[in-house]
Amino acid sequence: MRIGLLTEGGYPYVGGDAGFWCDRLVRGLGHHEFDVYAFSRSEAQEDAGWVPLPPQVTRVRTAPLWAAEDDGVVYGRRARRRFIEHYGELAAVLSAADPATTRAPAEADRFAHALYGLAELAHDEGGLGDALRSETAVRTLERACRAPRVLRAAREARVPDLLAVAARLHHALRPLSLDWYEEDGLGAVDLCHAASGGTAALPGLLAGHFFDVPLLVTEYGVRLRTHYLTRPDAPPAVRSLLAAFHGRLAAETYRRAAFVTPGNTHARRWQERCGADRAKIRTVYPGMEAAPFAEAEESPERADPHTLVWIGRVEPAKDLVSLLRAFAGIREEEPRARLRIIGGPTGPEGAAYLEHCRALAARLFPDGAEGPHSASAGPVSFEESGDPESTGRAEAYASGAVIVLSSVVEGFPAGLAEAMLTGRATVSTDVGAVVEVIGGTGLVVPPRDPRALAEACVTLLRDPERRARLGAAARARALELFTVEQNVAAFHDLYLEIVARSPVHRVLLNGTGDPLPFATPAEVHVPGDWSGPASRPPSRTVPAWATDAAVRATDIPVPVTPVQATPLVPATEAAR
Repeated sequence: MRIGLLTEGGYPYVGGDAGFWCDRLVRGLGHHEFDVYAFSRSEAQEDAGWVPLPPQVTRVRTAPLWAAEDDGVVYGRRARRRFIEHYGELAAVLSAADPATTRAPAEADRFAHALYGLAELAHDEGGLGDALRSETAVRTLERACRAPRVLRAAREARVPDLLAVAARLHHALRPLSLDWYEEDGLGAVDLCHAASGGTAALPGLLAGHFFDVPLLVTEYGVRLRTHYLTRPDAPPAVRSLLAAFHGRLAAETYRRAAFVTPGNTHARRWQERCGADRAKIRTVYPGMEAAPFAEAEESPERADPHTLVWIGRVEPAKDLVSLLRAFAGIREEEPRARLRIIGGPTGPEGAAYLEHCRALAARLFPDGAEGPHSASAGPVSFEESGDPESTGRAEAYASGAVIVLSSVVEGFPAGLAEAMLTGRATVSTDVGAVVEVIGGTGLVVPPRDPRALAEACVTLLRDPERRARLGAAARARALELFTVEQNVAAFHDLYLEIVARSPVHRVLLNGTGDPLPFATPAEVHVPGDWSGPASRPPSRTVPAWATDAAVRATDIPVPVTPVQATPLVPATEAAR
């Protein structure tokens, strides 16, 4: 089987999102071929390079999302009219979007018609980049927002808001201009597997549109939820229009996908709210390598009974400020307690947040730190993660008695699952899929509550027997649900089921090189969704005297006269 793996900011780049589970999936399915189609998010990510690729990866094609390249395409009059028609329809759907009618069939069809119309225009003319950045696009968007019966936020959009929305739509629709949608590209794969929704799923939608390639979508975090969380300060018009776009795109992705595989129940609820059919949803937890954590679990004496460990990416969503304030309360109860913060920042915002946390640690614990850059000398240490592989993380988890997670935003907490494999007790905030992952094997407190976090940590630091019981239960749960083996087996079964249910979309040749007759069923060329529930017959206008009840026939005996069959006579003899 040949699989097109679609990623955004992840595999095969070093340190990308969802990079580990994609790499484990590809290596676990060595009998299949993988063509990787990857979007990069920054120049630094491209400069960092790729992870080592196994031999089953036969092709890698990449495209940057961070650089606006000039495609040099100049539209003629007819192409310009097509662009205004489809882009205007897209803008009309977004500006008239109503949360109560997000899944309305008519609106979904309008969005799909506009999206695929733009894709066909890009395919015919060689790109959309210049058109999406043009004054025509902004004026078209403005006309849609000034039309009657639109959202109030869209109607009040100012010129800077329209420019910001047009720029974001240009960024999101950039995959439509790529040259991946050819017979020797995505048209040659048996199925597309998108490692996330949003931009990563767009090539899969277009492969299905042009070549009937089935699509599998895996999400550990829903893009619409990410939009709500990451742009709280944007103007109302920008937030409203972009939320409508992400919501419509998610609904179209779920409608076209053969299966949708959330990584947890939290993501599943968001998918269902965005229009995903429950019959298509299969929850597949991410898989972790259990072997590197086995040694730590078998050597509990390696843990310092007074040490708390936090591991992750340093960013505001992790709320290390609350963790440091909670640790100040812990030190009042347990003077020998230590806190190890292991991880590096992500981008300039993360670097600034790390410096802020260092300065806060220096103020809270002045006896152990002389300045913001010497906090590691006191009870709180800030350490870079020297080894991104599981072995280094396992040793870090093994060094602590309690593993702490203090996030205010979290999808699937992979670090928490790793800590469970190590057999360590955990204290976590109730966000994302934390409760689902923990399952009663750790302590959970409200987010942004340093006092509750401190009390839970002190409770476990003072009770080594309870720590041991919780750690053993956590490891048993992680081995049952979060291993690479169960993850790979689940996706392998889904691949087989999808291919078995999908018609052949390529021309098959026989031994002499001629097209194989009847390889593609005739019904696959009929437009419409024939895989869903049976459509209702069209309604008819009937007279008022008509009744829907069946009328029983009068039981009148009818005599039947037997008729002798006449033998068939050949034509020549009948003529005689």
